[in-house]
This record gives sequence, structure tokens and C-alpha cells, in this order.
Amino acid sequence: MTRRSLLGGVAYMGGVLSLPAPLLGAATPLLTRRRTDAFPLVQNFMPAAILVDPGADTAVRHAANGFASDLERVSGRTPRRYAGAGEASGPLVVIGVLGQSAIVDGLVASGKIDAGDISGEWEAFRQIVVDRPFAGVPRALVIVGSDRRGAVFGTYDLSERMGVSPWHWFADVPVQRRADVFVPAGSRRDQPKVRYRGFFINDEAPCLSGWAEKKFGGVNSAMYAHVFELLLRMKGNYLWPAMWAPRAFAADDPRSMVLADAMGVVIGNSHHEPMLRAHDEWHRNRDQGVTGGPWDYTRNTENLRTFWRGGIERMMSKGDGKGYESVVTIGMRGDGDEAMAEGTATELLERIVADQRAIIAQVTGRPASETPQIWALYKEVQDYYDHGMQVPDDVTLLFADDNWGQIRRLPEAGAPARSGGYGVYYHFDYVGAPRNYKWLNTNQIEKTWQQMDLAYERGARAMWIVNVGDIKPMEYPLGFFLAMAWNPEAMTPSALAAYPAAWAEATFGPDHAGAIGEMITTYSRYAARRKPELIDQDSFPIGDVTPEGLDGGEFGEMVAEWDALEARMLDVRARLRPDQHDAYFQLLEFPVLALANLYRLYYATAWNRKLASRNDARANFFADQVEAAFRRDGELTARYHAINGGKWDGMMAQVHMSYVIWNDPTQQTMPSITRVGGDTPTEERGAGARFVDRRPSPAGVIAIEAPSFSRARNGAGLRWTAIPHLGRTRGSVLALPQGRPATSPADAVCLEYDVRVEVPGIATLTTWLAPTLDTTGGRGVRLGVSLDDGPVRTLGADLEATGGAQDTPDKRLWADAVRDNAVRLSVDMGPIAAGRHVVKVWRLDDNVVLQKLVLSTAAVPPSYLGPAPPPR
Repeated sequence: MTRRSLLGGVAYMGGVLSLPAPLLGAATPLLTRRRTDAFPLVQNFMPAAILVDPGADTAVRHAANGFASDLERVSGRTPRRYAGAGEASGPLVVIGVLGQSAIVDGLVASGKIDAGDISGEWEAFRQIVVDRPFAGVPRALVIVGSDRRGAVFGTYDLSERMGVSPWHWFADVPVQRRADVFVPAGSRRDQPKVRYRGFFINDEAPCLSGWAEKKFGGVNSAMYAHVFELLLRMKGNYLWPAMWAPRAFAADDPRSMVLADAMGVVIGNSHHEPMLRAHDEWHRNRDQGVTGGPWDYTRNTENLRTFWRGGIERMMSKGDGKGYESVVTIGMRGDGDEAMAEGTATELLERIVADQRAIIAQVTGRPASETPQIWALYKEVQDYYDHGMQVPDDVTLLFADDNWGQIRRLPEAGAPARSGGYGVYYHFDYVGAPRNYKWLNTNQIEKTWQQMDLAYERGARAMWIVNVGDIKPMEYPLGFFLAMAWNPEAMTPSALAAYPAAWAEATFGPDHAGAIGEMITTYSRYAARRKPELIDQDSFPIGDVTPEGLDGGEFGEMVAEWDALEARMLDVRARLRPDQHDAYFQLLEFPVLALANLYRLYYATAWNRKLASRNDARANFFADQVEAAFRRDGELTARYHAINGGKWDGMMAQVHMSYVIWNDPTQQTMPSITRVGGDTPTEERGAGARFVDRRPSPAGVIAIEAPSFSRARNGAGLRWTAIPHLGRTRGSVLALPQGRPATSPADAVCLEYDVRVEVPGIATLTTWLAPTLDTTGGRGVRLGVSLDDGPVRTLGADLEATGGAQDTPDKRLWADAVRDNAVRLSVDMGPIAAGRHVVKVWRLDDNVVLQKLVLSTAAVPPSYLGPAPPPR
């Protein structure tokens, strides 16, 4: 049985019941009925005992303590803890590291277990059921790690398999009490495919910082204890800690760094914080003569070297000659995550890197190549890479996306291997142009899958790290990101499609898993259409004022979709157990209620302004709705802050409406409204509104969703694959596997769409694509289109990502694409006769994601999502 088969919920035959399989997890789910050869993790509410060497690594002991608490959560009883095999009795869980645990090594030497295939591996583990390992112990479950984190992951893997969510604390996911939990007999091995896997806490004010101040007295080790555990339970190992001024991880609370290492978490610093120094540290202690001067290596060389040396000395202050486990960011950007001064020479940056590595070697007392390092190719730093800047082979090259989910650059296909490898820095949250987006999760896992699958296929396998803002409310995409990072090869399109229901079952149980999985997917698709911070009354078109009533237009249809999703969500909530309500509110209910309410607010604003401009008394009805929706927004935030005794007070304090520039408004303000009075007859002043059906698309406009192709022509080792839900409407199509070279029409890799043209004329074909970038460094990505047996016309999406001014056509195209979450490419196809025709789309470049086609011989009405295809 393979990992891939698990997402379908594989269980043992013969009526043996099983727990939900973890996401991309174990080869076999745990059992809730006894089998004679299975290990009783919990039997009749009695948990197995736990044995760990007294001298085990602190990370192993932390995980064992967490596992003991998990057994108690599941069984209701505290498990016994042993320090030696001689005192143990009954069913026993043994946790240790191969070559470091006398207990484990003794079992290997006696031939009772075989773990030789994980020796020397990175973070590998085996879980082995063994009979009579010691006197008085009839059966044991031995968790063997190849290193300390291997043992940690092997342990927390069992916790998740027996029903303890990694989010049990950070999202209040309840643990169901169980009388019996059994581990099937045999041995299971696992290990990660990506070396460093983690997240970046960023843009953390006002939400996480305000919450932490209330809950823990600050962003300190007490808070980070929960963050580290969350990371490890999701099988992540790497963290960029919060760094918005005035925060500095290791300086604010030195216990944070110590605790991270003790639990097994690797600490780094963000892309613009070199040498394990937080940005804010440069602006502290100015009276000591080192910090506070120009952040300029040509003018302040010695002080910068001294400052950086302090970061490496702090890393080595553990006193064991190895230091606190870290990955060192090298290179340099401008002060405060700004670009370097214009004209900064490649030679200067190469000298900076060389000098930083010399410091690393001097302080650690060993070659710099023995200390893990990254060079983050973020924003303008990538330009230096493109212009030929070289860093040593052992340094990981960390590529980045455009801050909006489109990876900018990846290794060339067939590029020589680097000992440091390649990685990707990705974003679920961002502060910057063209607009901040921080409030809610607006990320589709389907999009994340498409981009990270591309990255993996192109060789970015050394590090995956994602900017998650405040952690909450990014629970769902973060869990997916780290599950995929553990084994990208297992996250096939079918596994991706099964993930939402599997996540829902692991979080809320099997009864409503299908419905909840569908709703989190639908929510993500609706939310990703346009970031809420970008939405206002003009974002989507409303219809006309007619004698029969108001045509809600496309905006009205989108509001109706939110209304329907909200109703389904509340229906499921009514059927959940009370102890599940807090988690449900955080993970699904609040996002749906809040964003549905925001759409209603701006929809009402649009109608208020349109009707008021006509002195139509119905404007007052919509003014009332705007005021009600604005009040509702505040009530929902207050409710979030009050759940579970106020545990999350402050976490939803982000301003999220009435933006006028890229940055946050200073406070939450209601959109302006106009009331109609004066000469309006009294009996009309409170008039309500009656809506009529939206006007259909005119004849001569044919819309086709990309997955609704008539035929797929595969070739050149590629196959067309539909990815449901990817994009803004029903789904998308792309050619797999990704990461392959360009093709030509001669390779005949194309999709065919049969259409019937009712209105002859000059035809325009418009393709709607998900935004993507040319990761090879070229001008853009291309696809071909043709009609019947006509010539292939090439369309190109030439987008240039920018964090600043959109001062070129390609930059403006990029800004429009990320605002709209779509790219529209149109071409004149010439005259077309009425009757049957075939529209063909040709694969030319990799990383092209087709969402929709529109063939028109008439004017296409204004639309955000594009004309809708006829009902299926």
C-alpha cells in the first residue's frame, strides 16, 4: 500500500474500523478494533507506557512529553513513564535515536528490530511493532529516528494518526476520546523530500503582536513554545521568527532561541536580515558605537562586520562547539527591507558575501561550508543573480515568488546540481504594492500546489518557506504547504482533489467531512477572486435599473453565491458537537461570515450610489444595508475575540476596508453613503428593492470553461490534466508533468473544444489564464490558439513583477493580473461562418494555466469573471 492510496481513506478489510488517515500520512491508518498482532496504543481507555533514555536529546524528550499529553487527551488517563527497560511492564512505546539511544541500539544489536536503512539519513524514522522486546513487556512500539527530529516526527506522526490535530492548541481542534487505538503490526519508514520546511511570521502587527501582548506579555518564549510545537507537529523544521520593529527574536527573549534548539527547531532570519541579526537590532544600543549608523557596506564596513559577528557569536553561545541549530541568511538588502542603493555593484555584494563567510568560519572555527546558509533572491536581489553574481556552491539559492503566489525564477532545467541546493520563499500574506493583503486567508491550495509542484520538478528541494503573516487565519493553506513539503511526489492531482475532505475528516470527523471539504474549497475559490482589501463598490459590475426592478448584475450573482455558501456553512454548524464550535468558527465560519458580509457591504454601497445619483428613494434602503453590514463586521470581530474565554483576543484586529492606497488605512471606516430626501414623497422614502434576473450573455458570445474540453491531444511526454477549482470559476487545465521544455505545434500537444457558432462575423478569441511568470528569465509564458485547421497564433503573457511603481506596460499588466487574479489574452481570429467549429489551444511553454475561453462575434458585456457558459 502506498502513501498515495491513503487519501481515499484506506481501512483494513474484514470490518476492522480505523481512524482517519492523516494527510499524506502513514501507510496504514490506526485501528479502533483489536487485532491479535496489533500494538495496543490505547486499550479499554488505558494508554501504553512510554520509555525514553534518561540522556536522550532534549528534542526527543519534549516530543515524548507532548506524546504523553496526547495519549492522555485520547484515553483520559496519564500514561506511565519509564527511564529504563528493566522497570517497564505491559505495552510500551519506546522513543529514541539510532546510535544515540542505548535502548534502541540494544534492540538492534539483539536482532529484535532492523533500522539500518535510516542510518545517516536526514529526519527519517521507523515505527516498528516488536514482540517481547524486554522481560515483562509482551509487545512494544519502537519509534526510531535517524536523528533527533526523525524521532520527533515519528512520534508526532502517531499523535496525528490517533486523532490529535497539530492545531489542537492553535485552532482549538478538539480531540475525541477513544477506548481503543491499535497500531497495525509491521514496520513503517518515512522521511521528508524537502530538507528545510517552515514558515515566516511577518506583518504581525496589529494582530499577532497585540494578541501575544495580551496572552503572554509579548512575542516571547512563552508564545513561541506553542509556535515551535505547531511547526514540529506539522513535520516542519524551520522558522523565520516575527521581526517587525520593535521585535527581535533572540534579543528580546534569549530563552526563545534556547527553547527552539531544545525542541529541535532550526532558526533563521528573513530574506533581508543577514547573519542571524534581526533588523531592529541595528537600531538599538546606538550609544555603544556600533549600531545605528549607515546601513552601507562602503561607508560603515567595520561596524557592520562587528554587528554581524555578534549574530554568529550568539549562535555559537550554546557552548557545545556546534551552536544553536540555524540557517544563516547571507547577502544584504537596503535598511528595512528596502532595495539596495541604485547602482550597487555586483562586485560589492560578492565581497559582502565573502566577508560574511569569513566571519562564519572565524567564529565557528570550521569551514563556512559546514554552516548552512541561504542567499535569498528576493525582489531586486534576483537581478544580481540574473547579471551573473556568484555565491559558493554550498549556499542554498532561495528563489522567491512575486509576493502574490507566482514564482519568479527557478533553476534552469538540467542546471548543474549545487551542494547547497535551491529553495523557494512563498507568500500567503503580504505588505506592499499594489495592495496589502493580511486580513483573511485568500489562498487556494490548488494554486499553491501548481506553483510548488513546478518548483519541485525544477529542482527546488532544499528549502520551502512561506510567509504566513500572523499564522492565523492561514491554518488551512499552511497545513497543506507543509504536508506537501514533506513529500511533494505524493501530492498528485488526485491527492490534491482528496485533500479538502481528508483535512475536514482529520479536523472535524467523518460525519460532515465531505460537506466541510467542499465548503473550504468553495470559500478559497471565492476569496481568491480578489483580495478583500482590493474590493470596493466598483470592483464588480451591477446591472441596470429597469421598470420591473433592479438587475443585480454580476456583483449580485457573486453575493448570491456567498449567501448560499453561508447557508450551507450554518447548516453544518448546527449539526456539529458543541466542543467543535470554536474550531469551526476559526477555520470556516468566521471567514465565510466575514467575507460574505464584506461583499454585501460593497454591493449595497454600489446600489446606494447608483440610485442616489438618480434621486431614487431606494438608495435609502441600501444605505441601511451598508450601515448594518458595517456594524455586523465589528460584531463578528468581537465574537472572534471572545471565543474560548477570549483566548484569541486581538487576532482579528486588522483593518480591512476602505483602502485608498497600497497600505492599510489608519482605522476601519464605513464606505460613504447618500440618503435621498427632500423632494422625495414621504411614502417613497423607505422604499425597498425588488430584483429581476440578470440579463443573459448576448448571442454571438460563447464561453467555455477550460476543463470542458472535447478532446485532449497528449504528446512529448506530456498529458493534459484538469485541476478542479484552480482559478476563479470551475477549474483549470495544464500540461503535466511540469518543468518540461517548451514544445511547438509540431509536437501536437493541444486541447480541442467543439463549438457551434450561431452569429457569423469577425471572431475574437479570449483566453483567461491564472497569473504565472516566466521562471526561466524570458519575457513571458506563451500558448498557441487556432480555429479549425487554421494557423496557430501565439499569445504571450508578458508580466513583470514589481514591488514599486508600475511604470512600464509589463509592470502594469502584472499589477492588473494580481489584482484580478487572472490574465486575459485576446486575438482576432478573422471571419467565421455559422455552424460547427473547433477551437484549439496549443501547449508551447510550461507553467501556463488555462481557465476559460470566450469566442465572440458580438460585443462582450463588461464582466469580472468573464461570460458564463450555459448551465450544464
